[in-house]
Amino acid sequence: MTARGREAAAASRSPSAAGLANPRRIEARLLTGAVLLTALAGMLLGWSESPDLPPAAVITGVALAVTAIVAHITVRHAAPDADPAILPLAFLLNGIGLVFVRRVDIAAGTDLAATQTLWTAVSVGALCLGLLFVTSVRPLERYQYTFGLATIVLLLLPIIPFISAGVINGARLWIDVFGMRFQPGEVAKLTAVLFLAAYLARNRDMLSVATQRVGPLFIPATRHLAPVFIAAIGSMAIMAQLRDLGSAVLFFGTFIAMLYVATGRVAYPMLGIVLFASACLIAYQVFSHVRVRVHIWVDPWSDVQGSAYQLAQSLFALGTGGLTGTGLGFGRPQDIPFSSTDAIFVVIGEELGLLGATAVLIAFLLLVARGLRIALTARDEFSTLLALGLTVTLALQTFVIVGGLTRLVPLTGITLPFISYGGSSLLANYLIVAVLLRISHESRAAARGKPEPAQPSAVRRSAARQRASIANESTGRIPTQGGDT
Repeated sequence: MTARGREAAAASRSPSAAGLANPRRIEARLLTGAVLLTALAGMLLGWSESPDLPPAAVITGVALAVTAIVAHITVRHAAPDADPAILPLAFLLNGIGLVFVRRVDIAAGTDLAATQTLWTAVSVGALCLGLLFVTSVRPLERYQYTFGLATIVLLLLPIIPFISAGVINGARLWIDVFGMRFQPGEVAKLTAVLFLAAYLARNRDMLSVATQRVGPLFIPATRHLAPVFIAAIGSMAIMAQLRDLGSAVLFFGTFIAMLYVATGRVAYPMLGIVLFASACLIAYQVFSHVRVRVHIWVDPWSDVQGSAYQLAQSLFALGTGGLTGTGLGFGRPQDIPFSSTDAIFVVIGEELGLLGATAVLIAFLLLVARGLRIALTARDEFSTLLALGLTVTLALQTFVIVGGLTRLVPLTGITLPFISYGGSSLLANYLIVAVLLRISHESRAAARGKPEPAQPSAVRRSAARQRASIANESTGRIPTQGGDT
């Protein structure tokens, strides 16, 4: 072949010739826009405080830019075909969070933005390490019961006497390790989804066949359905006992969504609605703080200076913001309890108005849409369920906190992903982004015709054992087990 012919053949195989733009170039442009936008917002906030730009605003902007560059280089090396929009959206929301955490610092005289910036660096570092060391998500399927056990252990850590941080704001959710306060329940969301994805992928066929009748519903055999329900209900019971009802609702919704997608049976969402309604009634009768939350949701003006103070101030702030907001740096976040964590969306709504709050919600919507697209294009059942579960977790968490602050649902104390102050939440969210990037890289690389990376022999043997196990169960024989599967 002549030199001109070789060049033509190479051009025909290039991504641009196939109509596929280089995803990393797109990601670099989007990251640049996200960092510049948040840096500009930080500068405007600094100038609202004083004519001279505060050093803290410059440091935060530079730190965000450096971490974005490191993350982009890592993705370019470890997952070059990954979705180009996931990482920029995460950095955009993270940058907005840093700006508004600093806004609360200015109003309340705190210094949370520096800590949140440090946690951003740690979280992005965890994302990079995850991409470098986890070259494929499929081997994780082997450790389904390990992830299930890890979920229970992480949820129980806050009640261990020597490391528990005690009851804070009415809930026992934190631990103190080496002088640092951490919320292990945030990481437990990730391990729980990993367990559910692995179990449902392996037992999908068995859970799709109904052999028993419970009232008007047909359900699968108890031996296949019981483990996942016991794990899910046990985890939610622990969360309820720790008074983390928001996370319990979040986990239950994710569980039902994954179960429905895995099996395609409408009976599961119907059963989930019944169980959810029953759990709500029981929680209302058993927990006094649940009754208080419901009462202030129904009528927040009955106790404005008492239990409904946070919700009432949130509604006042959103009303003050109107369509365009009071302006960055000209609101009153110091009047809103927990404005840097639970109610940071209200601070955004007050100072940026309905337009700014809607823009933030659109960013979340785009993030969820990209996550669902990754789930749809994943190459295997485990990857599909894993991407779906993690995306639904982000979507439900956003809905629960934003809906609570706008009085759409009862208010619960969970964080707004990437934006609220909290290192453990930020770390868990960036780990979710790492998993989504890895899954999207695998599916997009296969679509571009790239060879699949070789899997270790132990992984191949485990997959063969799982297939044989399902086949043996369908014929009534007892399979041989090995490893963690």
